[in-house]
Amino acid sequence: MRQQAIIIGLGQFGMSLARTLTEHHVEVIAVDVRPDRVQEASVFATQALTMDATAETELASLDPGARNLCICAIGDDAREASILVTALLRQYGAKRIISRASDALLERILHLVGASDVVNPERAFGERYARRLLYNDLVAEVPLGDDLILSEMRPRPAMVGHSLVSLALPRRFGLTVLAIRTGGEGAGAGQVKPPEPSRALDASDILIVVGPPGAVAALHEQW
Repeated sequence: MRQQAIIIGLGQFGMSLARTLTEHHVEVIAVDVRPDRVQEASVFATQALTMDATAETELASLDPGARNLCICAIGDDAREASILVTALLRQYGAKRIISRASDALLERILHLVGASDVVNPERAFGERYARRLLYNDLVAEVPLGDDLILSEMRPRPAMVGHSLVSLALPRRFGLTVLAIRTGGEGAGAGQVKPPEPSRALDASDILIVVGPPGAVAALHEQW
């Protein structure tokens, strides 16, 4: 059976979530009070409904307890609605509730009223982008929960010409290389391949690594 998700609030964050989850074969019920946003989501979502989710009977009609995931993506201009919707989702038996917060106070309140997890997309983006500005070799990174980050990075100059065995990234920094996107020219360039421990790294390679928060920063500071 396909996973099912309710997304309430179709601003930029909620719309992006709805679209991406749909692309990954999740049945998405997209909800907003604004008909134009609902119309946009109707192109790809399983259902798109114009609804005031703070109305108890309307929210209950979505049967939150039967869904795998409920996301309250209501924006900053409706804090009270975000709190109420999160509380109602918990009341109606939602298994997993993800709520959006723009500051620490709202984050604490949302946890108190029943959110399983709280996200601050602006802060998360800002932190990731700041690291990219600080570390020019960092191509991209994706959090995998609270204790792991998947990153794409170019080898530091001190790493070029050395093998993964000699660099000992797991021991030194807690970083594991999962794959290497090969650069350069000719056949095989641009391909993602399993790491070869004895192969010397090239400056055009891109390493796909996983490790705890701060590990990539520690590598950059030392090398």
